[in-house]
Amino acid sequence: MPRAKTHAAVILREYHKAESELIGKAVVLTDGKAGTVEGLHLDEAHGLRLSVAGHPGKWPVSTIMLAQK
Repeated sequence: MPRAKTHAAVILREYHKAESELIGKAVVLTDGKAGTVEGLHLDEAHGLRLSVAGHPGKWPVSTIMLAQK
């Protein structure tokens, strides 16, 4: 498999893993926003971002301070 295709497959595999670990889980972000993760989004400029129920916008996953287990 070409190298670029291998990298793309790894990115997609990790994206789906993150989806299964975070979608539907309660989170608290570093700015105090809290709610259930509604979706994950890949952003060219910012990487992996999440949307939280009840709060318009998308935040980097690195801002998760606390997540439901």
